[in-house]
This record gives sequence, structure tokens and C-alpha cells, in this order.
Amino acid sequence: MEKGTDLRQILQAAYDQKISPEEAMAQICADSVLPVGSVACLDMSRKTRCGIPEVILAEGKEPAHLRSIVEKYVQSAGRCIISRLDPETAVTLIEWARTRDVSSLWSDEGRVLILSTGDGPERTGGVVGIITAGTSDIRVAEEAGVIAEEMGCEVRRAYDVGVAGIHRLFPIIHEMKGCHAFVVAAGREGTLPSVVAGLVDRPVIGVPVSTGYGYMGAGQAALASMLQSCSVLTVVNIDAGFVAGASAAMIANLVVKS
Repeated sequence: MEKGTDLRQILQAAYDQKISPEEAMAQICADSVLPVGSVACLDMSRKTRCGIPEVILAEGKEPAHLRSIVEKYVQSAGRCIISRLDPETAVTLIEWARTRDVSSLWSDEGRVLILSTGDGPERTGGVVGIITAGTSDIRVAEEAGVIAEEMGCEVRRAYDVGVAGIHRLFPIIHEMKGCHAFVVAAGREGTLPSVVAGLVDRPVIGVPVSTGYGYMGAGQAALASMLQSCSVLTVVNIDAGFVAGASAAMIANLVVKS
């Protein structure tokens, strides 16, 4: 079997006794981990195993390390998602991709870059709604939106509809009927996710955003508020757009499969 064969095919071959259990284990291990020198071990089977694509976090990585990781992943997997990427580094990676006939899709708001040698993800039929309290929360919301789209979902967006002008929210809730799950991002006092969770009959994932200032600023008050919500609300960490988007997409995709 060639490297990159689907995990199910390897297991089926072992079940059919076409290959030994030892050979199946060797192939799974070889296909699962892609070392990049001494700096990274890429998880090549995450999407097959968990339904969530591997995402390379750019934040905190040395530029040379990031470049080598991205290049190897694109060459091996054909599609690479890089999050928390600064615009200057994005430009250099996009220029590299152009010389290798690799397509690029850059979200300036979400700071996410997608490099690909093939087609985009297949649509699953899942629908995720993404709402922000303020314009300052868009950067985190867009990270969530891009990840949900990469997991095959349709994403419906509505921004700057927070509780300071709560009348803005109600038409949005009506327009988003049909969503299977919601991501609601809010900074400052972080009230909006609790309000949305009290108005819809779908799972709501609250994302505290590091906006706000003074006492309990930088997302701390928003996190505390969401954790104390009297609505049924799932809460992720401060600025955790990736986790929120992936969680919402998993819920949506499970709904359409059932």
C-alpha cells in the first residue's frame, strides 16, 4: 500500500488478512506522524481519526521552523491550515506557494492562511452560525469561521450585535434559523453568548475575547461571566476561535449524519 492510504483501508486489509497485524501497525504509524527535523512531529491522521484537520499554530514559532513545517505539510498532505499568522509572514508563504503552483487563501481578519494543491473540503450540509458582540471580536470569530468551513460546514455570520443595542440581535436570530450550532464571541462583560443561548434551541459555544480594559480586562471578565451563565452554554478559553469553530462544526456534522 502507498503511503497516505486511508486508515480504514489499512484496517480492512488487516481484517481481511491481506496484511498482518504487524504490517498494519507499521503502516498506521508511518502514515500518522510526519517528522520535520527535530522541531515538529505532524499529525497526519487527525482528520481521519477525529474529524478535525491538523492546524499549524504560527504564534510563537521561529520563522525558519514555521516555513519548514508548512512546506513539508503541504507537500505531504496537499492542504495546510496555518492559524495566528502575522500578515508579513503570510506574504512570504503566499509568495513561496505561488512558485510551487500551490493555491493560497488568506483571511486577513482571522489571521488564517490555507495552502492547497487540490480542491477545497467537501460540503457536509452542516450549518454553523457565528455571532459577535462587537467589531473587535471579529478576529476571533473569523478564526472559528474558517475552521468550520474547512470542516465542510456552511457558515452564516453576523457581527456587532451585542447587548448594548440588543434590538440588533433579534432579526439575526430569525435569519439564522436552520443553523445546527452557534459560536458567539464577546469581550468586555461577555454577556451575549448567554443571551443567545436563552433564545435558540441549538448548542451555543461562547468564546470570551481579550477585549476590554481595567479590572478583569483582556477577556477575564468575559470568561467569568460565561462560566457563570444561567443559560445552557458551552465555554472555551479566551480567544480560542479554533476550538470553538471545530466544536461547532463537529456538532453540525453529527446532526446531518444522523
